[in-house]
Amino acid sequence: MSTAGDASADASTSFALQGHLTLATAAETWRALQERARAVASGSRIAVDLSAVESMDGGTMALLVQLRAELAARGVRAELTGAREAVQALVHLYSGDVAPVSGKRAPHEGTLAQIGRGTIEFFLETLRILGFLGDMLLSALGVLREPKTGNWKDVVPTMERTGANAVPIVVLINFLVGFVMAFQGANQLRQFGASIFVADLVGVSITRELGPLMTAIIVCGRSGAAFAAELGSMRVSEEIDALRTMGFGPMRYLVLPRTVALVLVMPILTLLGDFVGILGGMAVGIGGLGLTFQGYLIETRKAVVLWDVSSGLVKSVVFAIAISLIACQQGFATTGGAEGVGRRTTSAVVSTLFALIVIDACFTMFFHAFNL
Repeated sequence: MSTAGDASADASTSFALQGHLTLATAAETWRALQERARAVASGSRIAVDLSAVESMDGGTMALLVQLRAELAARGVRAELTGAREAVQALVHLYSGDVAPVSGKRAPHEGTLAQIGRGTIEFFLETLRILGFLGDMLLSALGVLREPKTGNWKDVVPTMERTGANAVPIVVLINFLVGFVMAFQGANQLRQFGASIFVADLVGVSITRELGPLMTAIIVCGRSGAAFAAELGSMRVSEEIDALRTMGFGPMRYLVLPRTVALVLVMPILTLLGDFVGILGGMAVGIGGLGLTFQGYLIETRKAVVLWDVSSGLVKSVVFAIAISLIACQQGFATTGGAEGVGRRTTSAVVSTLFALIVIDACFTMFFHAFNL
């Protein structure tokens, strides 16, 4: 390999390369070209003559393309000229015959633009979730028409993972919620000699609002994140595409079993959460307020009616559908390998928590409007 150079009056410089240019001689070629390129002023033109090059490998070609990009950043126009047919094919493959594009910094996005972009993304994501809901309903109707096409064998194991394995944390959290609520209300009620009404406060709040909501939040963190991560991993590893190729509908095979399992276990977990939440309030009433077990139980039965418990169970079913729907949709939308799985799992949990609060608020306003 050798190089030669000459300059003309029109601020044009020519470099000539010759011989067999391989990776073994790439370092020497790079140093020679860099040394000559330093002396070229901005606004000049450089022609790298490849007419005497007999062969060239990809490593050397990549260095020449990089040199063009560096010179273009300095305002120097560089061209690869005179290449033989075989070498020219390599030049074209590495885009050596395409003018380099200088990188430009992305303009700073203002606060208003960020808010607008975030709002648009929110509505687009909502539309995707609604579309996913439509697909799930169509698949559910198909399974109802042909029950044999459903993946029923996965329902029971999923119920065990999402329900039985969640019992300890559901019991602990709901007990502490009832315990803390009774403590917070006890100080105020004691001032008016109405300590017995702690039973009313805890019983109604737990059965109508906090029991279903806290249970749904726990299930979201456990099962919702697991659903998104499982389906996301299957998506990036192309297992979902393989299921389609084998004739298994991903909605029927993956989404419906998870949704059915969650719908079945959520009311049970909610009832368990209601019970232990009331026990937490009872522990405070008996241990801190001097109430009797029988008196607390009677007052709870007077305050809590069947609709209080039933309304919480209705909420729990809707919460279960929302958790499964959003988590599975985020899993199916995963791209980008392990990083994408983590990103979609986080998005699934955040989106589901937001949806749970909105759904609970809608139920509360609906029940209030109809005095339920």
